[in-house]
Amino acid sequence: MRDFGSDLSAVALNTATLGHNMASAGAGWSPERTIDACAARGFGGIVFWRREIGDRAVQIGARARAAGVAVAGLCRAPFLVGPLAPPGRAAVMDEFRAAIDMAAALEAPVLTIVTGGVEPGTKGVTESLRLVADRVAEAAPYAAARDVWLALEPLNPVYGGDRSCLTTLRDALDLCDTIAAPNVGVAVDVYHVWWDTDLSRQLVRAGARILGLHLCDWLAETRDVLLDRGMMGEGVADIRAIRSATEAAGYAGPCEVEIFSAENWWKRDPADVLDVMVERVRTVC
Repeated sequence: MRDFGSDLSAVALNTATLGHNMASAGAGWSPERTIDACAARGFGGIVFWRREIGDRAVQIGARARAAGVAVAGLCRAPFLVGPLAPPGRAAVMDEFRAAIDMAAALEAPVLTIVTGGVEPGTKGVTESLRLVADRVAEAAPYAAARDVWLALEPLNPVYGGDRSCLTTLRDALDLCDTIAAPNVGVAVDVYHVWWDTDLSRQLVRAGARILGLHLCDWLAETRDVLLDRGMMGEGVADIRAIRSATEAAGYAGPCEVEIFSAENWWKRDPADVLDVMVERVRTVC
């Protein structure tokens, strides 16, 4: 397992940790200020959200590279199915392609996919997962032509109804098998998989298809399953074991800290949040 004691070049900040994934959350740092803060702390990467980028993808990507910080990924594709997805297949695919274009303009190698929940008019997840496979398979060649990898991220089952019909790494890998596109893989987020007793076996199965590892913690007494994640070391997830197993499976990419915390970390000074992040990555992860 890689040693983060003195070298943080494999660490990436997901800007959701500072609240940048939601309007009016966090301190509102600009992408440039966030890039500089990452560079100052030795982070090798940064992952932006589409809402931050607007029409400035090329400029922001160039700015990050000039600072020595790689744009490691982009969050995220639109919901592809479910009640929160754009209305109709054509709208979904148009926004999906726009997200791929933004990732390419940033020179971000990975676009994360959160699938969306159960498709209206259906029950269970089988039909929704079939639609996800169909839509990702259609988009994959478009992404490949732009050197963008697509990472299916399974979410904790508590989000099954509205945000993600994809809730286990096993099912994510089954989708990859169905889609059978060389640029489609999975993202492993501690928050969403820490509870899965089959995780170690599925990580071995995933191998080179692991495109991302997200670090955070699950609070034992979480107050909000969406917006009350813990900083690493605050909760019950065995983060070090998950990172060890993921890297043993062959993953050598960025370890991305992603913390949604509306009532705690997003209310703190971003510089302090980043400093605590450094300390926890070194001692907990």
